[in-house]
Amino acid sequence: MEYLSATPVASIIFLFTVVTSLYAFYDHGIYGKFMLHPYSVSKGKHIFTIITSGLIHADWMHLFFNMFTFYAFAFTLERMMGSWQFGLLYFFGLVLSDITTIFKNKDNYHYHSLGASGAISAVLFSFILFNPMSKLQIMFIPIGIPAVIFGFLYLIYCAYASKNSRDNINHDAHFFGALTGLIFTIIFVPGIIPHFIAALTGKL
Repeated sequence: MEYLSATPVASIIFLFTVVTSLYAFYDHGIYGKFMLHPYSVSKGKHIFTIITSGLIHADWMHLFFNMFTFYAFAFTLERMMGSWQFGLLYFFGLVLSDITTIFKNKDNYHYHSLGASGAISAVLFSFILFNPMSKLQIMFIPIGIPAVIFGFLYLIYCAYASKNSRDNINHDAHFFGALTGLIFTIIFVPGIIPHFIAALTGKL
């Protein structure tokens, strides 16, 4: 109840995404209804899947990594920026990361996409603006990496992987979700740029 009262938007998103994803694991018909199909959306059909595709995940590992990242940053971020701002951030992160996927794959009938990665990238990069020097742990790397360095490397990797990877991961959603997080926070959180610079220079 403490999470729900202090961070209602993050709590609802977390619970709803977990429940919907678990339901899809046991009723595979949900995938056909909820997955983003850029070919169809580009022709004005199943527009709602821009949202619903972020409520389901491919498997347990996909769900775990996304929800672990969400849990690590979203609740703290909502406390820092406010509930309505956080809700809009997540919404825009989800929608804008999917829009780029739709444009890129509008002629590819066989392409589908699912998962909340674009919105969660927006959450992560908004958090980086608030706490650029916080240490982030990455698997197989035993030391924490400053968040601002991690963010820079993450964007480079996503841009490279978008052009060269064949791993069936929607790297475009990660990249444009991250950019959405940065731009949204700069627009909707007054003073975030001076705060970011002060945090980088140790003047906070």
